[in-house]
Amino acid sequence: MDGTRHEYLGGGITAVVSEAHSFGTDAVLLAHFASPGKWAVCCDLGSGCGIIPLLWCRHEGGRITAVELQPLGVKQIEAAIELNSLSDRLTAVNADLRDLKGRVPFGCFDLVTMNPPYKASGAGIESSSAPDKIARHETMCSLSEVCAAAAKLLNFGGRFCVCIRPERLCELFCEMRSAGVEPKRLRLVAKCPGKAPWLVLVEGRRGGKSGMTVMPDLFVHGEDGGYSAEMKEIYGDYLPENRGEGN
Repeated sequence: MDGTRHEYLGGGITAVVSEAHSFGTDAVLLAHFASPGKWAVCCDLGSGCGIIPLLWCRHEGGRITAVELQPLGVKQIEAAIELNSLSDRLTAVNADLRDLKGRVPFGCFDLVTMNPPYKASGAGIESSSAPDKIARHETMCSLSEVCAAAAKLLNFGGRFCVCIRPERLCELFCEMRSAGVEPKRLRLVAKCPGKAPWLVLVEGRRGGKSGMTVMPDLFVHGEDGGYSAEMKEIYGDYLPENRGEGN
């Protein structure tokens, strides 16, 4: 596929990435935070290049559906499925999360994830690139629509895991509760100790009771400027140094 390259994730899994559909630290953190059970049935919304499902595929587990609106992203996921021989575990669906009826089964998933657009429609300068605009701004879906889609897909007691900028956390809680998903677990992510959080990881449960667990803060870097010990563990064999290939 023109304009794409292979990126090894560790665990025998390789992603197919492009300039339009790549991934960042936030997706890696969300994949780890969500950590599906061994036989969990999972769905990743707005999957991009399929990074979150592919990171899960580094470990044994259940079936995963990757929903992506943009055709190039779907092609990249399909290429990764073929490259990694994952057709028995991972399925790509080209669909709009606002209109999933008949495309993805409702009420069947143990876990739904999404790394949503961080900026509300009209907030900030929008990218001139269509893929970047869709990924970063709510041009194709709102936070309300994301939560509603997740609620429809989840079974009762199923988990919805999402990452968001701190300034939109209250909005996320309101939309989750409005959709019948109760916020249950939260973790703040900062670049390093002493810095304000730049990301929040949130888990909700469909039909869950009130009461939230707040985890210790996660630091991407240590005081020496390198990755923290926890971050190295999260990245795993994705980091060359963890594969014994250098510092």
